[in-house]
Amino acid sequence: MAQPTHQQLLDENRHLRGRNTQLRQQLAHAEGRIERLESRFEQLTSQPQEALRATKRQAAPFSKGPPQANPRLPGRKAGANHGPKAHRPIPVAPPDERIDVPLPEVCPHCGGPMVQDRVDQQYQTEIPRHPILRRFDLHIGHCRRCGRRIQPRHPLQTSDALGAAASQLGPDAQAAIVHLNKPAGLSRGQSTDLFTPMFGLRVTPSGVCPAMLRAARRGEPIYQQILAWVPQAPWIVPDETGWRIGGRLAWMHGFVTPPATVYHVARGRGYEVAESILTERSAGTMIHDGRSPYDHFVLARHPQCLDHLRRRCKALLAVAAAGAARFPRPVRQLLLDALALRDRRDDGR
Repeated sequence: MAQPTHQQLLDENRHLRGRNTQLRQQLAHAEGRIERLESRFEQLTSQPQEALRATKRQAAPFSKGPPQANPRLPGRKAGANHGPKAHRPIPVAPPDERIDVPLPEVCPHCGGPMVQDRVDQQYQTEIPRHPILRRFDLHIGHCRRCGRRIQPRHPLQTSDALGAAASQLGPDAQAAIVHLNKPAGLSRGQSTDLFTPMFGLRVTPSGVCPAMLRAARRGEPIYQQILAWVPQAPWIVPDETGWRIGGRLAWMHGFVTPPATVYHVARGRGYEVAESILTERSAGTMIHDGRSPYDHFVLARHPQCLDHLRRRCKALLAVAAAGAARFPRPVRQLLLDALALRDRRDDGR
């Protein structure tokens, strides 16, 4: 086999060098493309997470992203844009207390004599600060026929306890405790901290629980009546949200009907929980978010909640690219048009 000549070796070396330069350029181009794709991938993977966070409650109340560079000034606007000028109406009921505020004997500025021109009225609505201390003198006796002990009870009493437990909170105080803890959302400690400065009444956190339990027992008959009505309602909106029982995960189920709403706390969120409230023969219209357990109520109609569908379309549009937005965009607009049509119908337009 003939040996390559010197010229042939030079030509091959020149060719290999050119090929090496070409491969290096292709490698640099590929590395740049990979870097751009990785950046695009990170951007696309972060968008669904941001969209998902945007659909849920944020840690900061009413947080809608970073602050604006030039926000509008807070407060009411001057001139015609001020808005309605509201004020407290003059009370119609007669006052519980009348306080006469006479003129001073002499002018506080120059010491001259005073002349009264007219008498105007000013009204003030105040909350009581002094606790009402009641003592019930219970006339306890027994029956001559059966010998049983008889202890009467006044409508204002909240307990039959005597002896060491004879001091109780009144019905208004217990109702205030329940309102502060439940509708207002204050903790037991916060509720007790509020009573002393506002009402001059000392309440301990351990005394809050019995007050709420008494209120629950008083409300039990009404709750049972609501439970009996809910399965017969013409329409119902069931839903559930996370809850805690002793620090462990649970669920608070809500069942909204035209006249009333039932809340039920349970460990699970499956069909058996909803069936315990609604019964399997519940008919009518059941509007929900599409969770499969509600589909087991075969006698009911199951329209989807439009607001849940609208939010799903919004989440899809937040991450959609190119032609992927062709489906959620018209669906979302269709839902918005349907809600607007409903509002026009309700307004008589």
